[in-house]
Amino acid sequence: MKNSKRLLAGPYLFWAVSFIIIPLIMIFYYGLTDNDGKFTWMNLAKITTPENLKALGLALLLAFVSTVICLILAYPLAMILVGRNVNQSSFVVLVFILPMWMNFLLRTLAWQNLLEKNGVINSVLHFFGLPSWNIINTPTAIILGMVYNFLPFMVLPIYNVLVKIDKDVISAARDLGAGNIQTFTKIILPLSVPGIISGITMVFVPALTTFVISNLLGGSKILLIGNVIEQEFQQGSNWHVGSGLSLVLMIFIIASMALIAKYDKDGEGTAF
Repeated sequence: MKNSKRLLAGPYLFWAVSFIIIPLIMIFYYGLTDNDGKFTWMNLAKITTPENLKALGLALLLAFVSTVICLILAYPLAMILVGRNVNQSSFVVLVFILPMWMNFLLRTLAWQNLLEKNGVINSVLHFFGLPSWNIINTPTAIILGMVYNFLPFMVLPIYNVLVKIDKDVISAARDLGAGNIQTFTKIILPLSVPGIISGITMVFVPALTTFVISNLLGGSKILLIGNVIEQEFQQGSNWHVGSGLSLVLMIFIIASMALIAKYDKDGEGTAF
């Protein structure tokens, strides 16, 4: 039986080695060497240039704002779904998962068509004689794109944790005289921390590293750190600097994994 299970794990191991481990090894190699193959820290030090620091700072800011907006929208929504006794196979939950089935690029292109100067939204506003809404190629457009694309990743972990909270615990708190605010702050919110941490991680990390959204909704005028890395690989053909900057971003990914390991030890916020 053990040999059979190992054989069944073979395709996954092949996939993980080929498309996860080997690419990571390549990133580390290029990020820590120069063109002559000699060890160097200079590629990582490129993050300290004014242009790259500005791109990293803006990426951190937009990712933070997008994550906060997603949290503000997702938590009440998850509580409403739990209050309506919606199970995980319900059509309502499917509605929130459905956008994830569509190609990420197509979803972002749809927002580009909505927000552009002669797009759908401005056409409707013009029809009613209202002033146009010119936010395309601005940080606001990028935030809208991030929130739309990553909101399901915040809703589902929080919902998954809230739905597992024993209702008897909430009933006991009310029987002991706790009001709605006390029940939420003392019972519901602390028990939902694993889902919140998982949701924040699942939104913040991709928002920080994205370059497609900023390219399409920012018109390539707003450079985030993801755009800088993309340009180093594709336009500058400088894999060493691109890999070095990627290693810097891995610090945030490792920090996110550490948060999950600390606050979501049982994987409650990640098991859908």
